[in-house]
Amino acid sequence: MAKRVVIANQKGGVGKTTTAVNLSAALTQAGKKVLLCDFDPQANATSGLGVDKNAVSPSIYDVLIDGADPEKAVVSTQWGDVLPSNKALSGAGVEMVGMDRREFLLRDVLDQLAERYDYILIDCPPSLELLTLNGLCAADTVLVPVQCEYYALEGLSDLLTTIRIVKRRLNRKIELEGVLLTMFDGRTNLSLQVAEEVKRHFPGQVYATVIPRNVRLSEAPSHGRPVLDYDRYSTGAAAYQRLAEEFLEHNA
Repeated sequence: MAKRVVIANQKGGVGKTTTAVNLSAALTQAGKKVLLCDFDPQANATSGLGVDKNAVSPSIYDVLIDGADPEKAVVSTQWGDVLPSNKALSGAGVEMVGMDRREFLLRDVLDQLAERYDYILIDCPPSLELLTLNGLCAADTVLVPVQCEYYALEGLSDLLTTIRIVKRRLNRKIELEGVLLTMFDGRTNLSLQVAEEVKRHFPGQVYATVIPRNVRLSEAPSHGRPVLDYDRYSTGAAAYQRLAEEFLEHNA
């Protein structure tokens, strides 16, 4: 039965989708069976694994709203399977409001697929609305990317409050998987200060691996490839390989 990890932060531009795509690829490279569930209407995780988000049918939207078969929606790539998204998902939040068990729609979908995988990673939109709530209710743990910039901790208290409420009322098993420092530049005092501040707020819960600022990481999505495929010798690729190793050690 797959362990389900939701990658969430309501602040945009923190490396959430980059982490979802490249951690999926690195875990697949390590021999694990991985499903990346793209639950963001921007569908960048879908295109990041080389899948045309404008051509996918059915998508996660069709599965959630129209009852399409989730098995038929899964697309296999050399870097893992993806449950694809597209812009239709942007309206799903409104449509889900009137549906029964609206917070558990994604969990019910993933229950049908979980036996096939070791890990399911869920990429959520940068917000705390119904789609993200579904991701939290479907997951065992939450991985939180935090960028090494001035406003790093801004809004994190809201996310942690939401996780606590979800744990109390909707998903008792959910825990924090870890906090991942992204966009780290060891040459600047700011990155070092932010790293120390995050470690102070989350003692024992911050990954030793940090994701650096790296041009190759930024370029890879435009080619529809994880950085491990685009440039496996880059510092970004090495960082995500280390993250996968650390993740697997924690989950041994």
